[in-house]
Amino acid sequence: MKKYFILYKPFLLFLATFFLTYIVMTFLYQHYLNSFAANKIDSITRLVSKNTEQILLFFSNGSWIEESETHPYVKLFYNQKYVAIITEGCNAISVIILFISFVIAFSGKFKTTLFFIFGGSLLIYLLNISRIAILSALIFNFPKQAPFLHGVIFPLYIYGVVFILWLIWVRKFSKYASKDT
Repeated sequence: MKKYFILYKPFLLFLATFFLTYIVMTFLYQHYLNSFAANKIDSITRLVSKNTEQILLFFSNGSWIEESETHPYVKLFYNQKYVAIITEGCNAISVIILFISFVIAFSGKFKTTLFFIFGGSLLIYLLNISRIAILSALIFNFPKQAPFLHGVIFPLYIYGVVFILWLIWVRKFSKYASKDT
């Protein structure tokens, strides 16, 4: 058994670091969410909603958001029409937690790791609000395609970006990066 532990030590350390980071960050995020009443919107989701509204206003003056009084979501209107809701699951924090956990598990130099985490998280946030805005405009124009757009295309978009960031991290900056390039 010891032979296998030594043989697979890098992989086991990666798994342990990844899951420990993921569990701790998820616990902290859940603690943050629990600080809000059951029918109240958390401040991150509110910020994502406001940023999405700002993007939509660039394309249509008939766009706005409206917080629900009874449920924890924000209604999104585009071209005077109610097209979607923004919930806590739309704020990309769970995706950012996954991204950060992977980067930390394959950590590199401390400063580089911090900059990559900050830059990658900011990029994911910005792409997520763009995703919500584009999705809203597409749902307005193609309402019958909403399940496909929301359930297939846009998850591929956001997770595809995260995957590319992971590849860049492992190949260029992590402690496992090739020193040849």
